[in-house]
Amino acid sequence: MASRSVWERAQRDGAYRGSTLGADLEEVGFVHASTADQLPGVVERFYAGEDLADHVLLVVDVEACEAAGSPVRWEGPVEHGGPFPHVYGPVPLTAVVSTGSVERGPDGRLSLPELGGA
Repeated sequence: MASRSVWERAQRDGAYRGSTLGADLEEVGFVHASTADQLPGVVERFYAGEDLADHVLLVVDVEACEAAGSPVRWEGPVEHGGPFPHVYGPVPLTAVVSTGSVERGPDGRLSLPELGGA
């Protein structure tokens, strides 16, 4: 999930450098990511108070990140669904294979795009 404004800046600059809500790659040291299976938990846990219309879902090719010099390490707390992919470097635009949106229905339930179970 990327802040829409940070994603727009990435499109101008050629690489995504956001890390997490309100912090960038330089501050955190890596870009937080998740698998398709981890996404619902991440959205519920970290984006509960966020207007999801202000965010863009980026679907990223891990191999393309690594080929561009941004290694991906699988780290993080297992108790929260980890390990999670962390990208240690900017995510090049060529590694973003698609974008989408995550929405909440009137009942508050998440509506996620079909991503597959990886």
